[in-house]
Amino acid sequence: MRSLKIILLASAFNGLTQRAWLELREAGHVPSVVLFSDAEAVCQQIEDSPAALVICPFLKDRVPARLWQDTRRPVVIIHPGIVGDRGASALDWAITRQVPVWGVTALQAAEEMDSGAIWASHEFEMPTSIRKSELYNGPVADAAMACIHEVVARFGSDFVPQPLDYSLPQVRGRLQPNMKQSDRSFSWEDDAELIQRRIDAADGQPGVLAELLGEPYYLYDAHLDNRRGTPGQLLAVHDDAVLVATGDRSLWIGSLRCKPRPGEETFKRPARHVLAGRLDKVPTLNWSVASQPYCKELYQPIRYRELGGVGELTFEFYNGAMSTEQCRRLVSALRWAKAQDTEVLLFRGGRGSFSNGVHLNVIQAAKVPGLEAWANIRAINDVCRELLTARQLVVSGLTGSAGAGGVMLALAADGVFARSGVVLNPHYKSMGLYGSEYWTYSLPRAVGYERALQLSEECLPISVVEAREMGLVQDVGPRCPQAFGAWLMAQAQRVAHDPLHAAIRERRRTRDVADMERCRDEELAQMQLDMVQDRNRFSEKCRHFVLKHPVCGTPRRLVAPWANSAEVVSG
Repeated sequence: MRSLKIILLASAFNGLTQRAWLELREAGHVPSVVLFSDAEAVCQQIEDSPAALVICPFLKDRVPARLWQDTRRPVVIIHPGIVGDRGASALDWAITRQVPVWGVTALQAAEEMDSGAIWASHEFEMPTSIRKSELYNGPVADAAMACIHEVVARFGSDFVPQPLDYSLPQVRGRLQPNMKQSDRSFSWEDDAELIQRRIDAADGQPGVLAELLGEPYYLYDAHLDNRRGTPGQLLAVHDDAVLVATGDRSLWIGSLRCKPRPGEETFKRPARHVLAGRLDKVPTLNWSVASQPYCKELYQPIRYRELGGVGELTFEFYNGAMSTEQCRRLVSALRWAKAQDTEVLLFRGGRGSFSNGVHLNVIQAAKVPGLEAWANIRAINDVCRELLTARQLVVSGLTGSAGAGGVMLALAADGVFARSGVVLNPHYKSMGLYGSEYWTYSLPRAVGYERALQLSEECLPISVVEAREMGLVQDVGPRCPQAFGAWLMAQAQRVAHDPLHAAIRERRRTRDVADMERCRDEELAQMQLDMVQDRNRFSEKCRHFVLKHPVCGTPRRLVAPWANSAEVVSG
């Protein structure tokens, strides 16, 4: 198979774009990224390049006509819908309508959006009770990658993309309008499952606008509960979430965003933070793994179980962000779990991301963001310390993608097992940070000093296949979340005795507590300069990230040598 020069044209270097970049490289191709900023600049970069093919894995902008009309290279859009589906709200409608089967289509860019000739399509059974971000990063991303590989395989052959023909019976999709808030609206007297589905369908963006305590908020992160009350009434607070009564049961709402006033920018924050000062009369429920080890509560951000000598601690924080308070709760849970009579402690994520480190939204909302960042980084360091000093053998389970401190959090374990398709970003520098979470101890210990330095300086994602080859993870398990959970537990149960896992046991035996603490102290000294004194513009980068400010160009590190041009930014 010949190697192709491929441009990935995207609105952001998001999880799917990163996965496409990684898998195309692993397949022997040479991808380069162009982030959509100014249309003229984007056209110039692509037209001046020797790229054979342009693939758009995540593009919210319209492809300029001069690009798709250029016969020198096809421009292929990856659309998250079945053949014939068109419009920007494909996943929102699919979740809202509870369709049994959905898919992804690769189609040629054309004048009308999503109407071009079809290069490839892949369908999947639609999971039940799934939020949009989880659907996008799971079945949709898997189908998208299958389409991308098929497009690349067909390019240069005698394959001819098939025009979209709505008269064919197999073309089930249709042009759908952009979903409006009126399409998402609900009454608190509606059933809890209907309301949850509306919130799930708007996960990420834009959220569902509803009223709480007489004020309008965008709602995110909904979880069912069986308690009952007057519809719309706040029944309880637990951790960061508030419990709202519905027509039949109730829902935990984990995150809110204030409806912005004209000219105002707002962003998601933990619900309890947003409603602070208005919850004094709302009961607080304080269960934890320490107070209720085998808790029957439906909503459990941190939960624990034991099976075959393994204590499994699962933490599930929305979007993988870990605030100071969440880290402190996790420290308490870990201390309790470490005191149990188990040989192995399995530390794993839940649905969605494993961890992306500190909670930038909470930091940005603080009165003094730098001081909150400083508290947050020390708190997540305390989580790492609990893992590094456990009596048990500790295994991390990367159920989802991880970035920055989230990768180093996993590396605080003796062994790391990852789910197939997960993407890792083991670096901090692009956020203006030196890095912490014992990374100067754990990362060189896993991959060697030279590779650790390379990973920290290049600021590029790596696949779990690469991570296994370099020693960052010990093995890679099934892509299916349920199958991975069973596989992960089986691995953890074998860690203490299986000869294949001798390296994990040796890593625990040779840990150096004094060296760990020296690394922590040195890292925190650097992080204080970055977070409190802002020596590398962390505060600006944090603000841009939280407020989702558009990019002004493509970072040089994402541009392949063959695609070099003047229209990139440093970083």
